[in-house]
Amino acid sequence: MTDPMIVAGWIEVAPADRAAYLDGCRSVVEQARAAQGCLDFAISADLVEDGRINVYERWDNEVDLLAFRGAGPGDDQQVAMLDASVRRFEISSEGPA
Repeated sequence: MTDPMIVAGWIEVAPADRAAYLDGCRSVVEQARAAQGCLDFAISADLVEDGRINVYERWDNEVDLLAFRGAGPGDDQQVAMLDASVRRFEISSEGPA
């Protein structure tokens, strides 16, 4: 089994499209949180930049992450993205902050 994983980053959409984009992600968040191996999953509006959406996921292992991920964002979501930087990180150790 692989180490726990974090997926984190941001997506940029037109400020006028952000609310609709986030609303379209509601079912994805619900599905992810119910998925095997998902420890946390959030897609949220940035407090400073109007078109920025923050992404945070924490998974028990890479196998579960990849099983959930499938093909990635749907066509409507992909078209709305102006830019993105989302990366996957392996957790080698963890402890209280």
